[in-house]
Amino acid sequence: MLQTPGFLRAMKPGEEPAVDALLRAAFGGEEEVRLVARLRKAGVMAGESVLPGPEGAAGPVGYFALSQMRAPKGWLCLAPVAIHPDWQGRGQGRRMVRMLAGWAGAAGQTVVVLGDPGFYESCGFSTARAAQLNSPYPIDHTAILAPGENVPAETLRYPAAFG
Repeated sequence: MLQTPGFLRAMKPGEEPAVDALLRAAFGGEEEVRLVARLRKAGVMAGESVLPGPEGAAGPVGYFALSQMRAPKGWLCLAPVAIHPDWQGRGQGRRMVRMLAGWAGAAGQTVVVLGDPGFYESCGFSTARAAQLNSPYPIDHTAILAPGENVPAETLRYPAAFG
């Protein structure tokens, strides 16, 4: 029988330890676990979603966090995005981020992400539209998903948790 993950859904209270374990496995350390804890503690988490594993799995196989940018107001930051190593390379990360992109488009929401430009562009984000953003992080690895077709010239201020 084909084993596939479930549907992307909001993280439930009590799933934090399972998400922490997923982040450790996906990133090989504690940095992203600490980042997520700081975002939660600061109260800037806009949403956390999980991709549940197949029936009988120990925990989620995918996760992403959306946090509120300090500037521009109303913009969100996508980080971290994680897929368990056993599920990487199977298209689950792309499927998960495309679902987020669909939601953001329907909601008229602007989302910024720092990461592999090719991956995020394949999910609907644009590096070209991010080219005039002023960021503390490399602009050539910054992508944006936003309503319209303009190229915003804004200064990005990430949550302090990214410090």
